[in-house]
Amino acid sequence: MRWIFLAAVALSACSGNTGDPKVIDDAAQVGPWGRPPVDTGLDYQLGGGYPLPAGVGIVARDRSDTPAAGAYNICYVNGFQVQPGEQAFWESEHPGLLLRDAQGDLVIDDDWNEAILDTRGSTRRAELATVVGTWIAGCADAGFDAIEIDNLDTYTRSQGLLNEDDAVATLRAFADAAHARDLAIAQKNASELVGRRDEMATDFVVAEECNRYDECDAYTDAYGFGVLVIEYRRQDFTRGCQAYPDLSIVLRDRDLVPEGASGYIFDDC
Repeated sequence: MRWIFLAAVALSACSGNTGDPKVIDDAAQVGPWGRPPVDTGLDYQLGGGYPLPAGVGIVARDRSDTPAAGAYNICYVNGFQVQPGEQAFWESEHPGLLLRDAQGDLVIDDDWNEAILDTRGSTRRAELATVVGTWIAGCADAGFDAIEIDNLDTYTRSQGLLNEDDAVATLRAFADAAHARDLAIAQKNASELVGRRDEMATDFVVAEECNRYDECDAYTDAYGFGVLVIEYRRQDFTRGCQAYPDLSIVLRDRDLVPEGASGYIFDDC
């Protein structure tokens, strides 16, 4: 289903408080794709889909999963790094897209043990956009409403080989592919890039731990109420719920395990 963001006019009446998120009245620029509904329950189910908790109307799931009936569905795609289990595909089919250092070794994101993709130059970016564009099309065919491209901030972990311009140009290619299939697309993290929203052509934000790192205002200044927040610590979740009552905020366990699995945590506000 397609959800159309029509709340800007209604919300403008309550935006007088300078602490409120800025209302971005750009509905005319949305096109046929719809952004997530405002102030709606959110769940982040990247570790595997399960029935939506009561009150949840927005859910993010991996591109290998299926959308949830009756909700606004966001399709997760790892577009800047190699998803676990997929390295053989890249080495076989697109070896030139694996970022290597001066010694020819793969550059790895040590936090997740994921190889980083090389976004330097228009030729590489076009090849990468073709691969990821196929995944985006698959999300559209499956019935998702929007795309979340992870690891926009990969350049910060690239040993200085990649830069902001590479990230912005690459995400723009992904956004064009998403919009061509009537899907909205999120900026994922990287608060330092919000000033380049127009270049990226992003429609909303998926922000992890923006309360923990005091980044939420940067996102709301650029995207208004179009900010979805995931927190992994109770104190940050509680603070966010108090500071941003009109945003969709969820508390999840860091491993994002399905409901019923050991370590599962979910709360929303």
